[in-house]
Amino acid sequence: MAVLPIRRFGDPVLRQRAGETDQVTELHRRLANDMLETMREAPGVGLAGPQVGVLERIFVWEVDDRHGVVVNPAIVSRSRGTVEEEEGCLSLPGLYYPVVRSAAVVVEGVDENGEPVRLVAEDLLARVCQHEIDHLDGVLFIDHLPEELRKEALTRLRNEALGLPSTPMPRGAAEGGL
Repeated sequence: MAVLPIRRFGDPVLRQRAGETDQVTELHRRLANDMLETMREAPGVGLAGPQVGVLERIFVWEVDDRHGVVVNPAIVSRSRGTVEEEEGCLSLPGLYYPVVRSAAVVVEGVDENGEPVRLVAEDLLARVCQHEIDHLDGVLFIDHLPEELRKEALTRLRNEALGLPSTPMPRGAAEGGL
């Protein structure tokens, strides 16, 4: 296993839609293991293929004492209820903003062995699934922010890229990233 470099905001791969995988191979199993190791090292609770430069529909997750791999994930059901919680991202380190997501989702795909997988996800796992599937579609969590907060986030990212002083984070900013 190996720790892979995580692509950061500004890398064009983060804005591209990842392609479906026709067949899960040994390469996907190795990638999944490397992605789990990379996510844990970061540390985070989820990591999608584009975040490590792979434009295939694969993500890994670890919440509490459970972890998994989903290839070709699709959200097949969403709760009507939503929850607003602080969210961060390993590709946008240091940024944490409140994002509204469905409180629960059902995700279907296949695992690293090509076997069908169905995740009935609530709370943090539901958030992780939605966040990572967004990555597979070229969407970042800041895209879900109200315009004012999105502008603030983009200013912070620009300032960081230019080596300028950053503005303070919003109250209650969390640690870690998805």
